[in-house]
Amino acid sequence: MSYTQENILEALRGVLYFPKHDNVVALNMIRDIRMSDKKISFALFFAEKDDQNENTVRQACISAIINNVDPDAEVDVEIRYPADPLAKIGSIVAVASGKGGVGKSTVAANLAVALAKQGFKTGIIDADIYGPSIPLMFDVMNVKPKVLEEGSKQWIIPVEQYGVKVLSIGFFVDPAQALIWRGPMASNAIKQLFSETDWGELDYLVVDLPPGTGDIQLTLAQDYDITGIAVVTTPQEVALADARKALSMFKQEKIRIPVLGFVENMSYFTPAELPDNKYYIFGKEGGKKLAIDSGMPLLGEIPLVQSICESGDKGTPIALDDNSPISKAFMQLAENIRNEISKLKK
Repeated sequence: MSYTQENILEALRGVLYFPKHDNVVALNMIRDIRMSDKKISFALFFAEKDDQNENTVRQACISAIINNVDPDAEVDVEIRYPADPLAKIGSIVAVASGKGGVGKSTVAANLAVALAKQGFKTGIIDADIYGPSIPLMFDVMNVKPKVLEEGSKQWIIPVEQYGVKVLSIGFFVDPAQALIWRGPMASNAIKQLFSETDWGELDYLVVDLPPGTGDIQLTLAQDYDITGIAVVTTPQEVALADARKALSMFKQEKIRIPVLGFVENMSYFTPAELPDNKYYIFGKEGGKKLAIDSGMPLLGEIPLVQSICESGDKGTPIALDDNSPISKAFMQLAENIRNEISKLKK
C-alpha cells in the first residue's frame, strides 16, 4: 500500500490537542515525517516537558495512522520538546543591589551597551518587576515585542536597540499602573521572560534584578544557571550595609551564585563646569573598603554626573557616547566583569 506525506498529515488533522483547541497539524506539532515500506515515523512536539497530554495525543496519532492510512503500518512517534531558549547564551550576569536608589538599573543598562560596543552579542532582561525602567532607558517605551508561534508554543521576540536585545515586564503592563502582585505571580512572570523568549545566540545576558533579597532573586537562583552577580552600592554606610546583606544572601548554601564583585556608583560628584574636581558627597572609598573586607573585587567606580541622569531619561545610555569619560568607566566595568567571568570558567 502506497501513501504520501499528505495522507499522513490529513489523518493527523483529526487529532486534537485540547489545551489549544486545535489539531496537531495546525499547531505545527508534527515534524520530520519519514516513510519506509511499512514504517511511518514522525516527531510530536510539545511546548514543555512532562505535558500531561503526551501519552494521550501520542496514542491518538498512532490510531489515526492505523485507521486512516494503513492498518498494517508500524508507527513510531517520538516525543520532542523545543530547545532550551537559554542554551545558546554564554554567560548570564545579574546586577543586584541591597537597596533601591543606588543606580542599579543605570549600571545594568550601561553595562549591556558597553558589552555590545565591545563586539559581544548582548541582551538585557528587566527583572525589576515592580519598577521596570529599562524601556525608558533604551527609548523603547512605546514598542511592543513580537510573538512567534511555533506549534503549541508562543515565543516572545526581544526588542533590539543599540545592538542589545531588550525585554522587560514594562512592555506588557500599563506604565501608569502599579503592579500589585504576590511573590508567586512575580516569579512566574520572570520565568516567562527567561524561558518563553527566543533569545537566540548571545555572549552575555544582563539581568537587572529588583533591589533587596526577595522572591525574584530566589527564583533565579533555583531555576537558572546564573554565571555571576555584580552588586551595586554607593559609598554611604546605609547602602554598604545592605550590600553586605545581598552578598550574604548569594553566598548561602541553598543559593550559591558566584559574586563577581562590587560596583560603587555615585563614587564622587563632578560638576560639568569643573571636570577635574571631585566632591565625595556620599562618603569616600566605601565600596573599596567593602570589597577589601569581603575579599571581593571592586569592579568599577562610577562618578555622579548630570549627564548620566539626562542620558538615561532620554533613552540614550551614557555608554553610547564615545567622548564621555563616564562611557570609559562603563567600558572598563564591562571589561572587568568579563575578566572575572573568565576566571570562573577556567
